[in-house]
Amino acid sequence: MVPKSIRDSLGLAAGQPLEIIERDGVAELRPVGQRVWIEDRDGALVAVTEDPVPPLTTDEVRDLVERSRR
Repeated sequence: MVPKSIRDSLGLAAGQPLEIIERDGVAELRPVGQRVWIEDRDGALVAVTEDPVPPLTTDEVRDLVERSRR
């Protein structure tokens, strides 16, 4: 079980599947992601998933941009 405070800071949901990877004697937990591939659609490269993904809100995009700058 991952404590709520850690889930919140990492953007994980309760019950979200995680994979465990051992690296140099340390266990890493990673969210299990969807299978994603890139398709060319009328000259534009588009990320496609097997399952529908809800669109990101403007606030979510801003938050992701800000976090990537840190």
